[in-house]
Amino acid sequence: MPSNKSVSDAPIAQFTNCRILRGRRLQREDLWVREGKILNPEKLFFDEKGSADIQLDCKGSILAPGFIDVQINGGFGVDFSLPTDDFKSGIDLVSQKILSHGVTSFCPTLVTSPPTVYHQILPQISVRNGGAHGAGILGAHLEGPFISKEKKGAHPEHCIRTFKENAFQDLLATYGSLDRVRIVTLAPEIKGSSEVIQELTKRGICVSLGHSVANLSQAEEAVQHGATFITHLFNAMLPFHHRDPGIVGLLTSDKIPAGRRVFYGMISDGIHTNPAALRIAHRAHPKGLVLVTDAIAGMGLAPGRHTLGQQMVEIDGLNTYIAGTKTLSGSVATMDMCVRHFQEATACSVETALEAASLHPAQLLGIEDKKGTLNYDSDADFLMLSDSLHVQATYIAGEEVWRQDALGM
Repeated sequence: MPSNKSVSDAPIAQFTNCRILRGRRLQREDLWVREGKILNPEKLFFDEKGSADIQLDCKGSILAPGFIDVQINGGFGVDFSLPTDDFKSGIDLVSQKILSHGVTSFCPTLVTSPPTVYHQILPQISVRNGGAHGAGILGAHLEGPFISKEKKGAHPEHCIRTFKENAFQDLLATYGSLDRVRIVTLAPEIKGSSEVIQELTKRGICVSLGHSVANLSQAEEAVQHGATFITHLFNAMLPFHHRDPGIVGLLTSDKIPAGRRVFYGMISDGIHTNPAALRIAHRAHPKGLVLVTDAIAGMGLAPGRHTLGQQMVEIDGLNTYIAGTKTLSGSVATMDMCVRHFQEATACSVETALEAASLHPAQLLGIEDKKGTLNYDSDADFLMLSDSLHVQATYIAGEEVWRQDALGM
């Protein structure tokens, strides 16, 4: 087909015979891509008099935004909380492997660790765009060490800290640098946390509440100071109580500042949260739900012993425990598994399930103008999915980076 190249010489790709997730519903229309961005076909036809250079038949598949995992501790034998000589090759391996599970961007997550670990690892995490090399890296998620010992979960107690007198300087000294940090999980009841939340928020870092014994008023105060996320809702926090619902109460709180939305992570693996609890959260606050894997190094590997930062964990089926205990320690679920389980457990629409892994995490991080949607001019990071929400192909910047057929499956 002839095409008008007055605007750009780059080829135009047209994805046909598909249903696109756009505007909260699946729509039967084509997807147009050029130079890694999604095109507005009307502008292409009428302003440029252009047409497609390449046409790809999607054979009735769903096209949805790429998944964004904001809490992933590692996978495929790689532990993001363990300093190694080849840390970069480890993070590269994970970013490559998660393409097959539909993840196009992620936040490598470090669990509670000694300061020396943050100082060694954080300089080795590069914020970068995705591509054939793997999913994009949006910045680190530091889960701890400023958390509650009573709700430590799988975090090593000897590394947990409270803030010293100058709380924010203490945090800086602990981490070494915030240059590559996107999310910090902390317990809001710790003295000095209000100052820290305000300072992190000023720097564009998302503050998440978790591993905490905070009551509802402490959680509401943290949100008023800038916190916008809850780390793995229901896990490692006070259980819901009708007289003081704790952090869980933020889902229906009337003390959230106007125009602010509180998001919350859910590990939808069928292990960490009973389907009934998943349904309660989703029905209470559907627009805040963000699916996370909380995956550990053992994701993608056989059952047995693996690491999670400073501790050994054991995988038994889909259960992961601190070795020798029944304390849950992250998951081995992949993001596409979490999406399918969420959709099945809640009986929500396909659109809702997909947005919980794409649009909502993008909104949480303030990048919804670029990622998490298939709106015009956004990044062409998208997935080709079957009706049963199995990933058939993954695209980043409009380029195919993984395809099921390529593995002979």
